[in-house]
Amino acid sequence: MSLSGKVALVTGGSRGIGKSIATLFLKEGAKVAITGKDTDRLEQVRKELVDVLTIPADIRNEKKVQSAVEKTIEKFGRLDILVNNAGIFPQIKLLHQIRESEWNEVIDVNLTGQFRFTKAAIPYLQKNGGSIINIASNAGLKAFDNFHADAYTASKGALVLLTKSWALEYAKDKIRVNCICPGVVDTDMTKEFLTTQAQKEMLDLEYPIGRIGTVEDIARSALYFASDDSGWVTGSVLAIDGGESAK
Repeated sequence: MSLSGKVALVTGGSRGIGKSIATLFLKEGAKVAITGKDTDRLEQVRKELVDVLTIPADIRNEKKVQSAVEKTIEKFGRLDILVNNAGIFPQIKLLHQIRESEWNEVIDVNLTGQFRFTKAAIPYLQKNGGSIINIASNAGLKAFDNFHADAYTASKGALVLLTKSWALEYAKDKIRVNCICPGVVDTDMTKEFLTTQAQKEMLDLEYPIGRIGTVEDIARSALYFASDDSGWVTGSVLAIDGGESAK
């Protein structure tokens, strides 16, 4: 088990990509804490993944974020891996139609929230070294035609560059910081855009590999960055998108 003896904190771990990462990390021997806003969903995950520590926390609240990290330390005694996965997707709108409050909410969750958790985790990661994995998007790597989600694009593009900045900033502490940029992944967040089989098949054709992603695709990539197999890898940005960003 490649994560035996390690402690991981996964934000937004009650569903989708975060839940899949938590599940795989547990399987690989890690002790895992997950955060989320929805207490009912967290309780359901706790029943499914008996060994997981569930911590209700709003990524927009600095005190709640700090408390989530501290509760992880209280339970497991250390922290080795932080997965910055929590995020939201806005309503599709042209730039001039976006309300400033909508813009601010996306930036607060998808970018400032990642800053909050990373800031809170760094003092503990500095003790033994560790791995930070940022879940961004291939929308943070290139512009897509007819993809009207400007705040989302801005937040993910910023997270890509912050990954590289943090990697250099904390390399001396043996903290590795890497980034995963998924394309469209089949989760409950994307299901509202894929309400018919025809829509899914049409989207599959957008990807050179012939399909959209699965949560397991992303979890396996996160496992590589979390494990010692990537011990000489930091500041890397990995597109997991079936080749779409290569077009």
